[in-house]
Amino acid sequence: MFTKTPAVTPATGPAATATVALASPPGDGPIAHAVGVSDDEFRAALSRLAAGVVLITAHDPDAGARGEDVGMTATAFLSVSLDPPLVMVSVRNDSRMDDLLAQQPLWAVSVLSGHQRHVAGRFAMKGRISDQLLFQDIPCERGESSGAPLIGGALATLECRTEQRVVAGDHTLVIGRVLATTTSEVDDGPLTYFRGKYRQLG
Repeated sequence: MFTKTPAVTPATGPAATATVALASPPGDGPIAHAVGVSDDEFRAALSRLAAGVVLITAHDPDAGARGEDVGMTATAFLSVSLDPPLVMVSVRNDSRMDDLLAQQPLWAVSVLSGHQRHVAGRFAMKGRISDQLLFQDIPCERGESSGAPLIGGALATLECRTEQRVVAGDHTLVIGRVLATTTSEVDDGPLTYFRGKYRQLG
């Protein structure tokens, strides 16, 4: 089902970029800033930018006897560099994933297909159940390079090692070198996020 791309040798090196993370749902009212637009204006403008949806995963070896897998739905994910192969994801400061990736340099990305809306919704829930239960009935395999879960049926997967972390406002930009990838032979469109809703392209 997947075509494996050989891993590359990890190395370190400076690289940085900037992106805008998907904003959280509006609060009680518009929040004005000393300089710049209000939160509502910012969210409204960025909601018009269609984005692909991915699941970021990592394994926490310190959680329990066998550790625990952690997952996070993300739309603020993009390619940074071809040489070396770098990608970046924006994670909310002090979130479960941010705390884990500050200690665990290995993580993975599953590019979700249009038929995996339930996966995206499950890992984006607020006040959600434990990550162990979230993964319970989702087919996945453990990545050889990252040890993180790779979601079955994803359009592609990437296994990464963190090269740099850049704090940007209330998020942290995590830049990772791609160690290995897979691509699916299934002809399915991507899952996208536009104007506050998950959508299937085509």
